[in-house]
Amino acid sequence: MHKNFALYVLAAAAALSSPLAVARVNVDIGIGVPVAPVYVEPAPVYAPAPVYAPPPPPAYYAPQPVYVAPQPVIVAPGYYDDGRGREWQERQWREQRWREREWRRHHRHDDDD
Repeated sequence: MHKNFALYVLAAAAALSSPLAVARVNVDIGIGVPVAPVYVEPAPVYAPAPVYAPPPPPAYYAPQPVYVAPQPVIVAPGYYDDGRGREWQERQWREQRWREREWRRHHRHDDDD
């Protein structure tokens, strides 16, 4: 129990010693009546009431018209000739001419009867 009591005394001494370390004496003397007026409030100054002008009417701007010209379009039938068709037609034409020539040569004397 003496150990606890010694701890309590030590803790109380530590708690009371810190305010004693910063203790100082302050002496203030005051008389509640001022000798001369130090501060006098100025008379109030009122600003004139603000004048509000009506806002300008809203301006609506339409975008400039945009004209986009369509691209020129050429519509024509497709040309799908690789040359084989012409060669075939030319061969047919030559064969027809040969047949006609051969027929005339073979039958040229038939009109003489």
